[in-house]
Amino acid sequence: MMDASEMMNFKNWVVAGDVTNEMKYAGRIYKKLKRRDYNVVGFHPLDENEEVLNTFAEVTNGETKFEVLNLVVNPERGLQIVKEAHDYGIRMVLAQPGARSEAIREYCKNQGMEYVEGCTLVELSLL
Repeated sequence: MMDASEMMNFKNWVVAGDVTNEMKYAGRIYKKLKRRDYNVVGFHPLDENEEVLNTFAEVTNGETKFEVLNLVVNPERGLQIVKEAHDYGIRMVLAQPGARSEAIREYCKNQGMEYVEGCTLVELSLL
């Protein structure tokens, strides 16, 4: 079983949440990953900002294969995002406080995905 610090070794991340709002955790995580030279994209099914991807079909348009999904959304929306991420090929999920649920944990376990509960901001501060 992997822990949050080990996930930081992977450099291609999808941050699911309100990434355009730096007052929100998703926005802070997104910015800090970018500053640390991670290859990161913002994802939210309802965001209308052109910089934010709304579907994993958009994620697949590039050459990069994203490895880690950082969940910073409510668990109900998060479960659907995790399912889409799995179909895309992401096998690692880091769930922030407030984005966690037993349903997400079970789905990841049943699909052979790494599921870790942690805080990306804390992990980045330890690097």
